[in-house]
Amino acid sequence: MKSALLSLCASATVCLLSTLAVAADAVTVTSLMKKDLPDYPGKEGLMISVEYAPGASDPIHTHDAHAFVYVLEGSIVMQVKGEKEVTLSPGETFYEGPSDVHVVGRNASTSEPAKFIVVLLKNKDAPVLTPVK
Repeated sequence: MKSALLSLCASATVCLLSTLAVAADAVTVTSLMKKDLPDYPGKEGLMISVEYAPGASDPIHTHDAHAFVYVLEGSIVMQVKGEKEVTLSPGETFYEGPSDVHVVGRNASTSEPAKFIVVLLKNKDAPVLTPVK
């Protein structure tokens, strides 16, 4: 696998998401909306779409955010440390808390792509994803 830089475009500004160890073009992240939350000083909301190529997966990571996932297409497998692995299909949801370690995030299929939306409530300008060794 190669290291690839995933980036988000927010308000015509390119923000560095993180360096991930993934196959080239295996995971595509697109920023859909970024909004300061004035009622919660220092916090922001970020909405992204994530597309997994067939067989694609994420490294073990944390978000230091509340992450709400909604599956649009295909099926994905998710697991946070201490919980059971779950396979999600279109219309199903998943939640990760700020202290959760995301140990499994992958496309359930080796032949079909998968697409999902993630809404993150996080500290303003904090990294979206932090790999865990």
